[in-house]
Amino acid sequence: MRLTAFTDYGLRMLMRMAAAPERAFSTAELAEELGLSRHHLTKIMQRLARGGVVVTRRGAGGGATLARPAAEISLGAAVRLLEEGQPLVACLARGGEGCALDGRCRLKSRLRAAEAAFLAELDRATLADVALPSAPARPALSARDRAGTSAPQRPNAATGRDAARPPHAERRR
Repeated sequence: MRLTAFTDYGLRMLMRMAAAPERAFSTAELAEELGLSRHHLTKIMQRLARGGVVVTRRGAGGGATLARPAAEISLGAAVRLLEEGQPLVACLARGGEGCALDGRCRLKSRLRAAEAAFLAELDRATLADVALPSAPARPALSARDRAGTSAPQRPNAATGRDAARPPHAERRR
């Protein structure tokens, strides 16, 4: 089985939110912390809100919180909501695409059973089981580190030039 990026990102968001259920998370904050697109996370957050998994508030002090305790939200339910409209294979879609093997295919029922087993396993776990604490704070960068430079270089004894500076970068006097 392969989950869509939409579901992967949604689960990451929920795991992070489950670690601090008392606070509201902005989409921008989650995007920065998880290294993901804010625009994409906004769409995911809308789906989670429509599905009753999160509650959102606009304005100052706003953001998203889990709609109920993390221990009451199964991973299977979250995946079903996030994967909505994404069948495992095209022939399993509602109203499915015509299949040239229809009526003769013995794979379809096995794929349905495998998908059901996958989701049943996820139903046994909750967001509380996989809550993701915040990433450890990164040490503050010095101005030199932010600029992308390293420690000062010693001059090359033979040329008297800065070892890190190419010859063509010498300043003219």
